[in-house]
This record gives sequence, structure tokens and C-alpha cells, in this order.
Amino acid sequence: MVVDSSTSLFRTEYLGRGELFSRQSLLGRFLRNLNKIAEEYNIAVVITNQVVTANLDGLTLTSGSNIKPIGGHIMAHYTNTRIWLKKGSRGILTMKITASSRLPESEVKFRILNKGFIDVNE
Repeated sequence: MVVDSSTSLFRTEYLGRGELFSRQSLLGRFLRNLNKIAEEYNIAVVITNQVVTANLDGLTLTSGSNIKPIGGHIMAHYTNTRIWLKKGSRGILTMKITASSRLPESEVKFRILNKGFIDVNE
């Protein structure tokens, strides 16, 4: 099962910090239900998510990435493997396993052509 832009509905329905608790509670229930469906039907669930630049302090020199997933910690608690997809130049895409309970961190560069996925050795 693929759920595209999983947090987009939660972002539009619940605006501002005043509704943060309600939004996170509903997001948690949504993710728990997806987990139950995956277990009951023995299927994989792929969830795509949005990211945001988290430069709230206005500093340009920060430790670590300033790109953060929408949905906060609750998204991290309900996912087994997090994969980062990045579009590069010349049609090259990068897929990186950034966190997983089952797989080591790794990265692959590839292109998508009419004949399928092509490994790119750079």
C-alpha cells in the first residue's frame, strides 16, 4: 500500500500551534491504523512525507541538517525504515536509508529510464 503525502491533510486541517496536540493525536491514530492493516494483511506500507527547512533560529551555521520531516517525532516512532529521496543533476536520483531497525545506512544513485531503473556509478 502506498500513502502519498501522508501529512498534507493534517497540515491543512489543523493550523497553528494551538491545534498541534489534536493534529499529532489524529496523525498517531492514522499511523497506528496503517500499522494494523499492514500486520493483518501481511503487506508493506510505503508512506511519502513532506519536509520543511527548520531554520527557526535564523543562523546559517547549524549542526546537522536543517531539513526536517513534517509530522515530528510521531512519524519516526511509527516507521521501521526511513528513506530519503533526492533529485540531482542530469536526472540522477539518490536514495539513502537514513534510519532503519532492519537495514544499515546506505545510499544508491540511479536514473529512471523507459527501460527501468539504471544504477549510476559516480
